[in-house]
Amino acid sequence: MLRPPDGVTRRRPAPDDRRRWQALGVGLVAAFMTLLDVSIVNVAVPSMDRALRASPSDLQWVLSGYALTFGLALVPAGRFGDARGRRNAFVAGITLFTLTSALAGLATSPGWLVAARLLQGAAAGVVNPQVTGLIQELFLGPERARPFGLLGATIGISTAIGPLLGGLLIALGGEEHGWRWVFFVNVPVGIVAVILGWRLLPSRPQGPVDNRRLDPVGVLLLGLGVVLLLLPLVQQQQWRGAEKWLLVPAGLVALVAFGLWERWYARQRQPLFDLRLFAVRSYTLGSLIALVYFGGFTAIFFIFTLYLQNGLGYSALVAGLAITPFALGSAAASALGGRIVNRYGRPLVATGLVTVVVGLVGVVAILDLDPGHTAVPWLTAGPLLVAGLGSGLVIAPNQTLTLSEVPVPQAGSGAGMLQTGQRIGTAAGIAAVGSVFFASLTASDGDWSVAFRHSLLLATGIIALALVAAVTDISRSRP
Repeated sequence: MLRPPDGVTRRRPAPDDRRRWQALGVGLVAAFMTLLDVSIVNVAVPSMDRALRASPSDLQWVLSGYALTFGLALVPAGRFGDARGRRNAFVAGITLFTLTSALAGLATSPGWLVAARLLQGAAAGVVNPQVTGLIQELFLGPERARPFGLLGATIGISTAIGPLLGGLLIALGGEEHGWRWVFFVNVPVGIVAVILGWRLLPSRPQGPVDNRRLDPVGVLLLGLGVVLLLLPLVQQQQWRGAEKWLLVPAGLVALVAFGLWERWYARQRQPLFDLRLFAVRSYTLGSLIALVYFGGFTAIFFIFTLYLQNGLGYSALVAGLAITPFALGSAAASALGGRIVNRYGRPLVATGLVTVVVGLVGVVAILDLDPGHTAVPWLTAGPLLVAGLGSGLVIAPNQTLTLSEVPVPQAGSGAGMLQTGQRIGTAAGIAAVGSVFFASLTASDGDWSVAFRHSLLLATGIIALALVAAVTDISRSRP
């Protein structure tokens, strides 16, 4: 078992119960806001295109640049929160997120909007590991299950409900300026979160403040590795040549160099990320499950929105409503999963993964039963609800189990690495599933239903790989 650095205690007296739940509430609102911006912008792209005369490359960077800088900031920000205190990092991140949201909404050119989105993504990456670390710090042992369940519900709802909320804001604001409200809506919420975060979050880390430098070489190597891995994935549609894939092995080399450096650095000081965490089976397999699951899970909304809007001609609002059953199911099951995960452990995650696969296979079956595809948004509601219920039993329980044995002084960096894997999985999944979608669309002479069916089956297969990892963990846990 990992031990905290010398002079750092594992836990301090728990804060007032009401105050810690209030602090958690602020963290969950911030997490919802930052994760919502991953998906809410998708439905606003056509409006941005018309308003700013953006090129396809500009629009791609508006979408993928956020995810890129989000992933870059996670681990360094988590380590900073572990060492210097989560309140400072949280408040700084939310302040920057609020300002950049306002700047994005005021954009008058594509370059302005892309720059704002890059900074906004970095701010989101600063905030999110503080929320997970806060749960580790304020709640002990089995009592973490409920707050992690609420965080899982937040992740599931924010990812799935983004298109609906985006569609509503565009409908209210109008086609010309509605896309700006997708960003402006963050401003009042962010201001309140800054004020309450400063008042309610713990001001100091557990144990003494670590004033030593925060491993700049490790930050550089990890950042380089993540950028080289993500760039060819997020720019897949814009960088047509095969040469872009050479960046992937280069990124893996950078990550190997990061691992070697961290192992050496840990002999002298506290590293950016303690590699000994990967010796903990629950952390390693849980991180793998999260990486693979997010590769299939988030790609579903990407292709479904394309299919409904571009293929079947539905509005952004209808496309958002069609995904709502998944969000509702995920929210309900996340709350339940958080409460019972300590009783059932990893088999609960496996059950959720099976349920997701069953629901998605049901969506494919609905397409076959509706050859005219005249009622897809309504007929898919039931299977998507089932898939959402399964998803709620995956995200929150898996996160609870993955971080259960991570010491509090490494909670932020451990959570940051977990979320970095989720961002990489998301980018890789959207790239792979999107490739199949567009290739099938071309091969079928523009048959959107065939393209959606083929790409959805691939997404389902990716999720089935996460099930294999969960079953492996279960089988190895048996005496």
